Amino acid sequence: MNATASLPRPPDETSFAPGRVKAVELEGASVTFGQGASAVAALAPTSLDIREGEFVALVGPSGCGKSTILRLAAGLMRPGAGAVIVGGREASAKALRIGMAFQNPTMLPWLTIERNVMLPLRIVAPYRSEFRAKRRGAFRDRVHALLDQVGLKDFARSYPWQLSGGMLQRANLCRALVHEPRLLLLDEPFGALDQFTREELWGILQDLWMARRPTVILVTHDLREAGYLASRICVMSARPGRILDDSPVAFPRPRSVAMTYEPGFVTLTHRLRDLIVSARAAPAGSP
Repeated sequence: MNATASLPRPPDETSFAPGRVKAVELEGASVTFGQGASAVAALAPTSLDIREGEFVALVGPSGCGKSTILRLAAGLMRPGAGAVIVGGREASAKALRIGMAFQNPTMLPWLTIERNVMLPLRIVAPYRSEFRAKRRGAFRDRVHALLDQVGLKDFARSYPWQLSGGMLQRANLCRALVHEPRLLLLDEPFGALDQFTREELWGILQDLWMARRPTVILVTHDLREAGYLASRICVMSARPGRILDDSPVAFPRPRSVAMTYEPGFVTLTHRLRDLIVSARAAPAGSP
């Protein structure tokens, strides 16, 4: 039973309904690393449809293939079997503009925050052809508007080593969004931060998603984070990973940290935890 099924939908819930077009499709996709006796099955044949504008969280035991699905969607690897379709084409064809943010912000230390955030505009089509003409005008304005949204406008000319971890991760989100990606891939982006900073960034990411509505796939071990941010949560089994449960999250938006302590939300996180504990205890490869 879906733990959130009895929760009322807000009056404006339809304004956040995902589109009918599929942004990401996994069709029996599987991944195996290595060959012969040393081969490791990382992802069992997996099918998953994510529609435009959805915010999908992947949770599950460590090593269950969550990040592998992210790499497949990004076109960074190919499935050993099955297919991965992104924007109606094979993932490697890069049919959609993709933004990515990981646990380590990986800012270039010799560039200011402004120039770090502007990097995708320098290298991603169609912006790169306009970079020389717009880097001191329209593109700089775009960067500053994003930095203002996350509270970093006064730090545009600071260097990465001058900012805290939470500030760097805010800038990392700006860099992932500056080129207006239609697909945003997030791999534990807040995992290295303290709890208070993490919760603050949940709110910032929610605001950015509600304003821009990219399709998002979030890999996280934090079940409260998944419930706070996602419109759907997929629970994966232990390696070789497969999807055990795929349920919508119907809490009204905008969500708050206080909401995560309410009974309905606590029920959801306990349900997710029970599924993951069972997945960890199950023998590898069991159905």
